[in-house]
Amino acid sequence: MTDAPDQTDQTDPMEQIDEPGGGESLFTVLVALGANVLIAIAKSVVAFVTGSASMVAEAAHSWADAGNEVFLVVAEKRAGRPKDAAHPYGHGREAYVWSMFAAFGLFSAGAVVSIWHGVQSWREGTGGEVEVDYRWAYAVLALAFVLEGVSFLQARRQTKAQAGRLGLEALPFILRTSNPTLRAVYFEDAAALIGIVLAAIGIVLHQVTGDARWDAVGSIAVGLLLLAIAVFLISRNRDFLVGQSVSAELRQRALADLLERPEIERLTFLHLEFVGPGRILLIAAVDLVGDDSESRLAERLHRLSDSIRDHDQVEEAIITLARPEDPSLKPHSPQQGR
Repeated sequence: MTDAPDQTDQTDPMEQIDEPGGGESLFTVLVALGANVLIAIAKSVVAFVTGSASMVAEAAHSWADAGNEVFLVVAEKRAGRPKDAAHPYGHGREAYVWSMFAAFGLFSAGAVVSIWHGVQSWREGTGGEVEVDYRWAYAVLALAFVLEGVSFLQARRQTKAQAGRLGLEALPFILRTSNPTLRAVYFEDAAALIGIVLAAIGIVLHQVTGDARWDAVGSIAVGLLLLAIAVFLISRNRDFLVGQSVSAELRQRALADLLERPEIERLTFLHLEFVGPGRILLIAAVDLVGDDSESRLAERLHRLSDSIRDHDQVEEAIITLARPEDPSLKPHSPQQGR
C-alpha cells in the first residue's frame, strides 16, 4: 500500500492509501497469464528443435511465469473475500501468501532451472560442430517480446494510473505498493523482456563464434535475473505478512486528521498496519472531549470507530481510551506507539 508524499493540500489521509486491486488487477494478471502460456508453448518447441540453452532457460522462465499467474489469480480471488468471525480483519493477507508461492515458483522453476541448465551446457564444451538453424528461435523471441510487451504495458498502465492519483512516479509506487499481484506482474514482465534480450545475445554470440558456451552464458544470465526478481518479491511479501506499517507521511496525515475531529481532545497511541492490498488496520488510544459516564463513553467510542471504519481502505478501526499518564501524540512529532 502506498501513500503520497507530504503536501500542503487537505486531501483526506485515508485516501492516500493505494487502492485495492479489484477487477483491474485481475485483468492485468489474466493478460499476463494468456501471454505467458502462448509464449511458453512456442519457446518449448523451439528449445526442443534447436537445443539452445538460452531457449531452454526462456521456456522455463515462461512456464514459471504462467504457473505464477495462476497463483496470482487465486491471490486476487481469495484476498477479496469479506471478513467473517474467523477472520475479523478480512482475508487480505492471503494475497501475500499466494504471491509468495508465485515468487517461490519463479525462484525454483525459473531461476534454478535456467542456471542449472546453463552450467550443464557450459560443461559440455563448445559444441561448435553442431549446425543448428536458429531462425525459429529468433522468430519466437521476437513474438515473445511483443506479447510480453503487451502484458507489461497493461501492468505499467495500471501502475501509472494508481501512482498518478497518489502523486507518485511509477517505480516508487510499485516498490512500495501493498498490491502484490500488480508488483509481481510488473517485475516478472520487465524481467521477461530483459531475459529475451539476454537470450538473443547468447544465441547471436553462439552463431558468430561457434562456441555454444555463449548460449550457456545467456541461460545463466537469465537465471540470475530471475533469481534477483524472485528474492525481491519474496522479501516484499514477507514484509506484509509479518505486519508492514504505513509510511511516516501517511501516519502523520492520519494523526492530524484524528486530532482535527471535534470529539477527540488528545491522542496517545496510533498504529496503522496493512492487512491486505489497499486495506489497513487502525488502532488508537484517545481522550474524548468532556467527562461522560462510562456507558456514554462506550457509545461515543463506538460511533467514532464506525466513522473511521466507513473509509473504504480501513478494514478495521479499534479505538480505546487513553490513560491519563500517557504522553500525547502530535503531528510531525517523532513516531510513537508503533
